[in-house]
Amino acid sequence: MHSKSIRTSMFSLVAAGVLAAVPALASAQKTVAPQREGETREVQLHALPTDGKMANLQDIVGKPVADFTLTDSEGNEHTLSEYLSDGKIVVLEWFNATCPYVVRHYKGDSTMNDTVAKYEGKDVVWLAVASGKTADPEANQKAREGWEMAHPVLMDPTGDVGRAFGSKNTPTMYVINTDGVLAYGGGIDDNANGRKDSPTNFVVEAVDSLLAGSNVTTTYAKPYGCSVKYARR
Repeated sequence: MHSKSIRTSMFSLVAAGVLAAVPALASAQKTVAPQREGETREVQLHALPTDGKMANLQDIVGKPVADFTLTDSEGNEHTLSEYLSDGKIVVLEWFNATCPYVVRHYKGDSTMNDTVAKYEGKDVVWLAVASGKTADPEANQKAREGWEMAHPVLMDPTGDVGRAFGSKNTPTMYVINTDGVLAYGGGIDDNANGRKDSPTNFVVEAVDSLLAGSNVTTTYAKPYGCSVKYARR
């Protein structure tokens, strides 16, 4: 057989093998259908630990968070995984109405309410959490009404949720993506002393990035504020 015929035959065999492999490759690829309006999806979260150990916030950034169900100051239940299954980005704000840092972000700079309002009508859920000794429904409802808060305050009297999220200060912020992964954790901004004219709002940066389908640049910033008063076990 001439060398030209040999090369032609070999090319034909290789081409046939490649074509035969295409369906196998195609079938091995997993296609994820886009979520339809009103459709829920499964989100895998950790079970909420109850061992009383305080997590290290920096260690849980970039990882799936713990699921929880808490009741707010009006008696309504909120389950984290349900919001995520609905395709929502969830922002958690550790809250203490008597903390001067929290008061400043509501009554002085209006950081919290302004940031909440920015995402009205978008796939973002904002939940404040009062852990330990500050988990008083009546006092927190009074603060909500007085500060015209559009988002609920959840009660965490045992402190199990706060410890699982490594929350040691108020306000400490958490931005959780729709897969249940902690995309950002830390302070609301870089303005601990309240003296900056144009502080960087890390929560806005993180949420905007997630809504745009982009990576979050700043995933952690040192929290600041009052210490969370956890009840003794």
